[in-house]
Amino acid sequence: MFSLDALFCPVDDFCQQFVPQWQKTLLGHGLTHRQRAKSFCLSEIMTILIAFHANQYRNFKSYYLEQVSQQWGQAFPKLPSYQRFIEWIPSTLLPFCVYLKHCCGQCTGISFADSTALKVGHNRRISRHKVFKNLAQRGKTSVD
Repeated sequence: MFSLDALFCPVDDFCQQFVPQWQKTLLGHGLTHRQRAKSFCLSEIMTILIAFHANQYRNFKSYYLEQVSQQWGQAFPKLPSYQRFIEWIPSTLLPFCVYLKHCCGQCTGISFADSTALKVGHNRRISRHKVFKNLAQRGKTSVD
């Protein structure tokens, strides 16, 4: 079973450290912009987005309406409507990308390449493909 608490806690810890540093580095235009308070915090939005990618749902709308609204209603008491949530997603792009980069492991220096054969096209049609005309060569795998 998927644990919402196990996902939310590290995301919330990251957001509490990242957001103040992010706010300090933002450049201003000299104009003051009104920052309307959201009923949902950044870590809650990111948790729902990460959980969507970990679930089997194919589209976000059915995931939000079936899983989040109906089954996780107690976990998110101030859950906004689907349309409002969709409007908030672009504001999470930078913190979301930084969090995903933060979660990546360090490279140990050993990497493996999959040498599975990739059929790109038949040999009779090679002259028709113009995209990689000067780069593509005949070979058996993508590693050759």
